[in-house]
Amino acid sequence: MRIGVDLGGTKIEAVALDDKGGILVRRRVDTPALDYPGTVRAVVELVSRLESETGRSGRVGLGTPGAIAPGTGLLKNANSVCLNGKPLKVDLETALQREVRMANDADCFALSEATDGAARGAGSVFGVILGTGVGGGVVVRGRLISGPNAIAGEWGHNPLPLPTAEDLPLPACYCGRAGCIETYLSGPGMSADHRRTTGEEKSAIELVAAAAAGDAACEATLVRYEKRLARALAGVINLLDPDVIVLGGGLSNIDRLYARVPELWGAQVFSDDIRTRLLRHAHGDSSGVRGAAWLGSG
Repeated sequence: MRIGVDLGGTKIEAVALDDKGGILVRRRVDTPALDYPGTVRAVVELVSRLESETGRSGRVGLGTPGAIAPGTGLLKNANSVCLNGKPLKVDLETALQREVRMANDADCFALSEATDGAARGAGSVFGVILGTGVGGGVVVRGRLISGPNAIAGEWGHNPLPLPTAEDLPLPACYCGRAGCIETYLSGPGMSADHRRTTGEEKSAIELVAAAAAGDAACEATLVRYEKRLARALAGVINLLDPDVIVLGGGLSNIDRLYARVPELWGAQVFSDDIRTRLLRHAHGDSSGVRGAAWLGSG
């Protein structure tokens, strides 16, 4: 049995999978706010609950909002700030008395979709999260690639390629840089772009609906978004040349992206025959916790 835990800022979800990826038990609890010891206890209690309900023990994988710093073993880059600088892996392994495999949430999404999701059977996969933030993960031949700095796939904090006049001035990013891909392609980034251009405040969901209803200003915002996403993914294709790019997160539900973006990215891809496929996620919101469970395989 494989147990996956998705540690989010507001909820902690856990799932037990059988060897074929079938769900045996799935449970969730609220994340203790700004409480590191409480968060550790909540994860341990969820794992114990799943094992009690199934009558089986399992290997454990954990998806986190950050990454383990290779030099210190401490968590870094988590937007749940109470986790940063803490020995989360060691503390959980001590409490559970077993190995806990960890990866960030975007990596877990990529692993899930590569293992038994939209990109099943593909040799190389780039998994993309387009939501409140922008993240990514790389899976090659079924193996998650982390890298010596534990940042493989973190394309959201690369600069947007080839900024044009409509992309300026470069928006400030929380990471301290300006013009990061995340500042344009996240949900808040899309809303901020529309606000800068029109002075109108709309969420990403509202923008998509208004564009579909014929609002010209909202349509223009979506066109800019598509062009930026195409340029950003063209850079990924030129660097990794993946078989499949899978989109997840709230903005991945914009249907038109799957036709428009591949039409646009050819202008920057260094090939006249582009075979990379752009696909929608298969597991949706379940990809993170399922990917965490697959971390515990093997």
